[in-house]
Amino acid sequence: MAHFTLSGIYLYPVKSLAGISASHWPVTETGLLHDRKWMLIDSNRQFLSQRRLPRMALIKTALTENDLILSAPDMENLVLPLMPADGEIINSTIWHDQCDARSVSLEADRWLSRFLNTDCRLVYQPDDVVRQVDPDYAHATDQVSFADGFPFLIISENSLVSLNHEMGLDLPMARFRPNLVIAGCPAYAEDSWREIRIGSIDFRLPKACSRCSVPTIDPETAQTGKEPLTTLNRVRNWQNKVYFGQNALHDQCGVLSIGDIVQVKLTGTNQPPI
Repeated sequence: MAHFTLSGIYLYPVKSLAGISASHWPVTETGLLHDRKWMLIDSNRQFLSQRRLPRMALIKTALTENDLILSAPDMENLVLPLMPADGEIINSTIWHDQCDARSVSLEADRWLSRFLNTDCRLVYQPDDVVRQVDPDYAHATDQVSFADGFPFLIISENSLVSLNHEMGLDLPMARFRPNLVIAGCPAYAEDSWREIRIGSIDFRLPKACSRCSVPTIDPETAQTGKEPLTTLNRVRNWQNKVYFGQNALHDQCGVLSIGDIVQVKLTGTNQPPI
């Protein structure tokens, strides 16, 4: 029997800033603990991402027991509490969703605005704010933080190996900002997965992930290029979108650890069907 394992766990405390790799990590109602619990918004209360501001890729994140730490070139570290004092309620927009967020601090706003050369504010999602997942793909009880739409993005190692072979490049997995990386399965095996179990947690995979321009941004330099979108457009195009990875929802809380066994419980037609 094929032996698949969890080989990567990544969380992104602040939406569209650099992520953190973990050997094991708790899973809460909204996904990985602290994953995209914070985000940046502009003066119109619209979320900001690397799509508009590639320099966001240069801001590193770190977590301690009590703090979120942001660091960036030529900037002193910004240390913020994991449990912020209540700030101003700001109704913010993530794509088509409206959700309440709270401001963090003027210090954070100034630090980020200075580095990104644009006026912005840092907000966080209070624990009592529930953002539901699109009901077309989820149960009524499914929740998500400030991620684009789903608590998890799953990609297999060999999918990236195959894509890099097509490109003749060696792009790192960090370009694609997954939460969970799976080893031991064939390239794009995840396209057919509908239900899997990783360790003791069950996942549903209702929708493939269509990709935007963010994977074209080098996370170390914030420089943009044409790949991988050029190659994805050639080999993974369906209905005028390109796909890489699978969005996922979870049925239990618990802890995920590198090396956890991945069991495929239900398969279906490939998403995308190419």
